[in-house]
Amino acid sequence: MNTKEIKNATLRAIAQAGEHAQDYIATIHDRNVAPSSQAISALANFDEVLPEHGQDATSIVDMLHKYGSPATVASTAGRFFGLVVGGSTPASMAASMLTSAWDQVAILESVAPSAIHLEKLAATWLLDLLNLPDQSSVGFTTGTSVANLVGLAAGRNHQYTKLGIDIAKVGLAGAPALKVVLSAQAHVTVHKALGLLGFGSDQFIEVPCDSQGRMLPDAFPKVGPDTLVCLQSGNVNSGASDVFAKIIPMAKAAGAWVHIDGAFGLWAAASPALRAQVGGAELADSWAVDAHKWLNTPYDCGLAICRQPALVHQVMTTLAPYLTQSTSVPPKDMVPEFSRRARGVEVWAAIKEMGRDGIIALLDRCCQHARVFSLGLQTMGFEILNEVVLNQVVATIGSRQQLDQITQLVVADGEAWFGTTYWQGKHAIRLSISSWATTEHDVERTLQAINTARRQVMGNT
Repeated sequence: MNTKEIKNATLRAIAQAGEHAQDYIATIHDRNVAPSSQAISALANFDEVLPEHGQDATSIVDMLHKYGSPATVASTAGRFFGLVVGGSTPASMAASMLTSAWDQVAILESVAPSAIHLEKLAATWLLDLLNLPDQSSVGFTTGTSVANLVGLAAGRNHQYTKLGIDIAKVGLAGAPALKVVLSAQAHVTVHKALGLLGFGSDQFIEVPCDSQGRMLPDAFPKVGPDTLVCLQSGNVNSGASDVFAKIIPMAKAAGAWVHIDGAFGLWAAASPALRAQVGGAELADSWAVDAHKWLNTPYDCGLAICRQPALVHQVMTTLAPYLTQSTSVPPKDMVPEFSRRARGVEVWAAIKEMGRDGIIALLDRCCQHARVFSLGLQTMGFEILNEVVLNQVVATIGSRQQLDQITQLVVADGEAWFGTTYWQGKHAIRLSISSWATTEHDVERTLQAINTARRQVMGNT
């Protein structure tokens, strides 16, 4: 193919994809949230042996839209309440499409100047919004799973340095074991990150929690320079945060490293009405947050934040003779991924689109929706298992089988999508309200669907 043919083929495919994307978004709020069984079955149309010959790009895009689009879950619409995931704001979604066209190698300024420039600006805005130290580093990762890994890796190496051990030289086999203090209700991704960093469960000291999943300060153990402390902002069920203002000063005074898994809960710091719930979080050493949760950027986008950037750089730095030197620490040296897309542009776009006032309104609106859900479910006879302090609602009714049937009926009907959980010894449904697209009508429609399913399963009791 010559240059003209390459350009025309690309333009045709992009134009076709743009038309299909517009069609998808135009109908997303009216379609069923979960795909139909027919749509799932139609995915078999993709099944074939490895093609021997290529095919025109536009026909491939057409096929994706014909069979792929109907089999998606409408997570960008207003009635997806699962996984604490927001939708994509218009600007962040469009930015994602444009950055795909740019296809920048976002590892060095020299090969992605605009992407890195916008990423640095987004980082500054994020620290302001979250009320975190302005000299902190912000690494853009795939999600909080990797962001937890970054913060804990920096902490691990730094604590060994305090003990006079160069862990990069002697390795874990040549070093004494550190202690890890974490909540009895720590998220599974914290355990995953710790496992990847070489920590075993025998090193864990699990601190008991109160009825809302907050670590009990009075049960906090003795710690020291040989300790990592993992706290939580936004219990995955209740939404509650640990009492940072009490725990962190104790841990820091003893020389421990404090990391906060704040995947969605740390966003409370951006709202005047909510930030008291995370008071003291700014005292920690590192933080992990998701942008694809409450900031509503496209999947996937996590944020690894560290008070002392040099400590992250020491763990993550890479040197190669074919990489040109940068005027500042390049993104590749602040996160595990060497190959990385320009996801920071989407964060910049979302913040630019909403501004501080819009982000505050989003956070407060989601919490108000959660309170409406709680009251509506109580009226139906559900027991609310959590104090609805943020955007999470955990509720139960009847037997486990009945609860599962109610959930399955609502999801199968396509009215809404939410999942079940097991918390405080009870099986329950969990509603996570995180999307900018959720309206009062979406909440009422979902409540009606739940009530219809409840009556179908349990009668009018």
